[in-house]
Amino acid sequence: MTKTELERLYILNGPNLNRLGKREPEIYGHTTLAEIEAWCRDAAGERPVEFRQTNSEERLIEWVHEAIDEGAAGIIINPAAFTFTSLALLDALKMFQGPIIELHISNIHRREPIYHRSYVSMRATAVLAGMGAEGYEIAVRAMERLIEKGKV
Repeated sequence: MTKTELERLYILNGPNLNRLGKREPEIYGHTTLAEIEAWCRDAAGERPVEFRQTNSEERLIEWVHEAIDEGAAGIIINPAAFTFTSLALLDALKMFQGPIIELHISNIHRREPIYHRSYVSMRATAVLAGMGAEGYEIAVRAMERLIEKGKV
């Protein structure tokens, strides 16, 4: 298959992730979102990648709708704070027929109790948390396996 024949992988990032490298480096490290994007594109190989970040819940939901309409191969999503607040995002993700990996740079379960309940986990095929920025590359490789196996 050529690059144009492969279904796209959507990697969606929620609020404040544009501040990676500057925001709370003791939790999130010094790696920037641009560096993470480059790692993801390398890990995806020939598979086309839509890598996006927004501080808007509405825009994040619209991108999930786009992934549905475009027949995306899978979604890797770091919804950031929307993880714990957005039923609307959960409802959008429930419409997606492919695999979804929920991703968090920090281990949300080692943090304050407010970070322990994820709405996104109710739909996610898998959850990856606490691997730092490197978790993105791990998630891309894991997504390829999920796609190959047809797992949702």
